[in-house]
Amino acid sequence: MIIGGFEAFTLMDFPGRVAAVIFTQGCNFRCPFCHNGSLLPMEPNPDTLIPEEDVFRLLEERRGKLDGVMLSGGEPTLQPDLPDFLRRLRAMDFDTGLETNGSRPEVIAALLGEGLLDFVAMDIKAPLETYDKLSGVRAPVERIRESIELIAAGGIEHEFRTTVVEALLSPEDIVAIEKLVPDGSPHKLQKFVPANALAPKLREAH
Repeated sequence: MIIGGFEAFTLMDFPGRVAAVIFTQGCNFRCPFCHNGSLLPMEPNPDTLIPEEDVFRLLEERRGKLDGVMLSGGEPTLQPDLPDFLRRLRAMDFDTGLETNGSRPEVIAALLGEGLLDFVAMDIKAPLETYDKLSGVRAPVERIRESIELIAAGGIEHEFRTTVVEALLSPEDIVAIEKLVPDGSPHKLQKFVPANALAPKLREAH
């Protein structure tokens, strides 16, 4: 797997667990508010990447101290060897979590079907009719809708998340987003931190 970053310890990213976070390299969105711009290119400078075996060595050293490992990015579902990676984590007795933009429901369905995940967090970035503006691309909104339904019905712990970018989202937009969240599923509103936003205008506005 192509790994662009590794955080050895977090109490925030994987609810209820002491966890590590693995940041996969490459994303199919270009959200103007993204704060992980270095992780967007699919083919970055190889010197910036972390060898997979180095990550597993670090995780082996932390067995018994960590409860789980969260896969973030970038967009992890773009990685063709994601299932194998998760199988290896589970063989080490780690709980596994996934953060996703929901653009690849077929991958999410396969991972849920094989029981490779304990937790999924999915971003819902905007009302579906204005998703292009918040994703920075021609957004696959029906696939996003499908992912929301899959995750909500997946039988595992999950939450939907929205970063509240006031320059791009109105209070009415937030209400519309909340209507996309299935009954019984948690929805977390996250504060926008502009310092490293991909779009310079969003950085300059603060």
